[in-house]
Order: sequence, then structure tokens, then C-alpha cells
Amino acid sequence: MLDVYLHRAALLTLALLFGGMLLFSASFAAFLFRHLQPQEARRLIRQAFLPFYLFVIVSSCLAGLLAARADALTAAWMVVVMASAVVARQGLMPAINRATDEGHTVRFRWLHGVSVLLTLGHIVIAACLLVHMSP
Repeated sequence: MLDVYLHRAALLTLALLFGGMLLFSASFAAFLFRHLQPQEARRLIRQAFLPFYLFVIVSSCLAGLLAARADALTAAWMVVVMASAVVARQGLMPAINRATDEGHTVRFRWLHGVSVLLTLGHIVIAACLLVHMSP
């Protein structure tokens, strides 16, 4: 019986992770740039990414822990998401901010592209695991 509850809790946590990442990446940034001046939108985006990655780290860790007993595949992929989100939060985001602050447009575009691909990868992994875990 415990396995059933852990599976359901992992599934719900994974759904929260998927929905949160999708909402943030698909609508939040677009909303800010549509309704604010570019400089203000950039400032808010910069402030929002550290909590966003913290959300991804905590949610993926929790989903992985909840899934570990009954679904090693989901647990392993959640460790991958969590670890790559830590690297993005602690390494990639500061590098993107430095590139912006120093006016290195090409480096900013390249690093930003990496962060976009990483987030898309996280979303795809979460979506695949939701399908995998669903009854």
C-alpha cells in the first residue's frame, strides 16, 4: 500500500514540476516582455531565474525520492534533472549575467541558447516520465 501512495505522490510532484517549468518558460518571460519596458523585463527575468531553478531542484529531488522505491528509471532521471539544474543555477546563470553585464552579445546568445535547450530538455524528460508513470 505504501508503494501506491509513494507512486501517486511522485506522479503529482512530477506533474507539478512539468507544469511549473512549462508555465514559467512558455508564458512568464513572454508576458514580461509584452507588458514591461525591455530593461525592466530583463531585470525581473534575471531575478526570477534563481528561484525558478531552485523550484526545479527541489521538485525534481522530491519526485526522485518519492519514486525511488518503486521506479528506478524515474528516480534516476530526476537526479539528472536536479543535478543539471544545480549546474545551471550556480554556473550557467552567473555566466549569462556576466556576459550581459560586460556586453558580450555573442557569448550571451550562446549561453542563453544552452539554458533554453536545458530547460526544454527538462520539460521533455518530465513529460516522458509522466507518460511512463501514468497508469
